[in-house]
Amino acid sequence: MEFISKLGISTSNVKLYEKALTHTSYSNEHPEYEHYERLEFLGDAVLELIMSDYLYNEEHLEEGMMTKMRASYVCENALYRYALDLDFPKYVRVGEGIKPNATILADMFEAIVGAIYLDQGFDKANSFVLDIVVPYIKKGTDFLKDYKSELQELVQTVKKSVVYEIVSERGPSHNRTFECVALVDGIIMGRGVSSSKKGAEQEAAKEALSKQAKI
Repeated sequence: MEFISKLGISTSNVKLYEKALTHTSYSNEHPEYEHYERLEFLGDAVLELIMSDYLYNEEHLEEGMMTKMRASYVCENALYRYALDLDFPKYVRVGEGIKPNATILADMFEAIVGAIYLDQGFDKANSFVLDIVVPYIKKGTDFLKDYKSELQELVQTVKKSVVYEIVSERGPSHNRTFECVALVDGIIMGRGVSSSKKGAEQEAAKEALSKQAKI
């Protein structure tokens, strides 16, 4: 399996990794295949422990800062980025008409961590996660950057207002896509698309900030 080679591991338990990449929508259509949700549950806990251990032993920060950093590097945006780094969209199995969005790919990253932990043990899961995450920590990437708050502060300085409107919702209930616009004094300054309303608002604010010279 090409994907397993990409993970840098050797295993005889290929089916475990196939399960980690199988969405419930695919499992519903093909009952002979198990989906990833139990592995995701396990991987979530393993990931939190790995990041907690790293931050405690390597970064030597106060509790509040460790909590904030851990939240940033295990949030959906971060896990989605890691999944893209590993070309997850190329390997996932989803149902007919389903597009693997950020939420699905983030969940599957946790499932892969769970699979590696079960198959290879904690040390291998630990090195796998840190090889991906630590470069982002060293670059100071903030996956929890609050673009909405930043935009709000900007428009207040020029005595303007910003509102967000969801302009479209697409897809089935378990795989929704939301499109949002950010309006500054009634003028559309940004658009955002995400698998959640809050995510779409953040993306719209991000685009609006890129045009701040016009605000």
